[in-house]
Amino acid sequence: MDIVMYTDGSSRGNPGPGGYGVVLMAGDKKKELSAGYRKTTNNRMELLAVIAGLEALKRPGMNVTVYSDSQYVVKAVKEGWLKKWIATNFAGGKKNPDLWRHYHTISQQHNMKFVWVKGHADNPFNNRCDVLATTAADGKNLLVDEGYERGLAG
Repeated sequence: MDIVMYTDGSSRGNPGPGGYGVVLMAGDKKKELSAGYRKTTNNRMELLAVIAGLEALKRPGMNVTVYSDSQYVVKAVKEGWLKKWIATNFAGGKKNPDLWRHYHTISQQHNMKFVWVKGHADNPFNNRCDVLATTAADGKNLLVDEGYERGLAG
C-alpha cells in the first residue's frame, strides 16, 4: 500500500517549547498526529514528526513518501548523511543520534522516499502540518523530550 506522509516540526526558541504535526494519507483515509514538548529543538521536532508518522503505520512493507520542508531531514536521508553518521557512530558531534537511530530502525520496515517541499508556501498539507506543530508547541501539558533533556541530542 502507498502511504503519503506530510510532516513539520516547530520550536518556539531553539531550544524552547516545540511540537510536530503529521498528515498521513492512504487511499481515501487521512489521519492527523501532533504532540508538543516543553523543551526541544526545531530539528528534533522535524525528525520526530517522521518517526511518529512511521510508528502510526499498522504493518510493515509500506511504500512511504515523506514530504518535509526540513532540508536537515530530507538531505540526511537522500544524500546519505545518515549512513555516514551511523557508520562513524555520530562522530564529530553530530546532533540527535538518539532520534536518528530510532528513525533508522523503524524505517527499515518500509520502502522510504523523501521529497522536500517549500515551507509556508502553497501546499495545503504542509501548511496543515505547520498549524498542527505550532498549536502543539503552544499547548498545555507539554511532554518531555527525554533525549534532549537528558543530553542525548548531541
